[in-house]
Amino acid sequence: MTTTLTHAETAAAAPQPTAAVEPSVRVEAERTTPVRALVRRVTAVAGSAVWKSAAILAFLLLWELGPTYLASPSTRVFLPPLHEVLAAWGKLFDAGTIQGHIAASLTRSVAGFGAALVAGVALGLLIAWYGKLNAVLNPLLELFRNTAALALLPVFTLLLGIGEESKISIVAYAAFFPVLLNTIAGVKTVDPLLIRAARSLGLNNFRLFQKVILPSAVPTIFTGIRMAGTASILVLIAAEMVGAKAGLGYLIVNAQSSFLIPDMYAGILTVSLLGLAVNFLLVALERHFSRWRTAVGSAA
Repeated sequence: MTTTLTHAETAAAAPQPTAAVEPSVRVEAERTTPVRALVRRVTAVAGSAVWKSAAILAFLLLWELGPTYLASPSTRVFLPPLHEVLAAWGKLFDAGTIQGHIAASLTRSVAGFGAALVAGVALGLLIAWYGKLNAVLNPLLELFRNTAALALLPVFTLLLGIGEESKISIVAYAAFFPVLLNTIAGVKTVDPLLIRAARSLGLNNFRLFQKVILPSAVPTIFTGIRMAGTASILVLIAAEMVGAKAGLGYLIVNAQSSFLIPDMYAGILTVSLLGLAVNFLLVALERHFSRWRTAVGSAA
């Protein structure tokens, strides 16, 4: 028996054509996907930044609200809220005062830190490489290393006066030993197998230092450099409090003696931000000079 299909049944049984996607809709979808990915990436980075700075934000909030709502009126005189400190900093900036003090402190700090960096790395490499030199100089270096830099500040002032020489010298002294000791440690902790492999390839002492020892010791050396950078700023601030006519240390102690408490905290805040900026700069330099470690780790 022959089955006869009606026109409606034939149309229902036939395969339905796929709806064509308009070109404009396809282009819009392609544009939306990268935009959404970018928004997610920016959101993730912003969330991570907020989370990492949560403690700092909480501290600043406590600084702003604590003196007003938690401290007594007498305490508030000596601990002004954050907005008053920022307002004082803005006035110092508009008058050009804070810039001059920052420039004076940075000039002294960079000069002393540079001298300590050159002397510490050079002497550290020599001491670490030549065992007899280490045996001769180690007792003397240990003696001076355990003598606080600020304890010798009166000696530097008496010998060199209250001018720039004494301040640069005390900064160089404070920054010298972290660089020296970490340079010695960095060279001594180089993998002996790397040195033997370089020797077997016929590298002379200069090429061995250039290609093997220095790259391997860079992370440890930069640890000392970062410690020296912090020490150079802290010691300089103390030295400027004793005898100086410019600098952040002078600004802090002069504001304290003049009872300009917001200006004093503005100077302290500037020292903190300056130390933070120096640390970020040294970390960036360390990453730059340690690129080979990142490349080796990525390849592995």
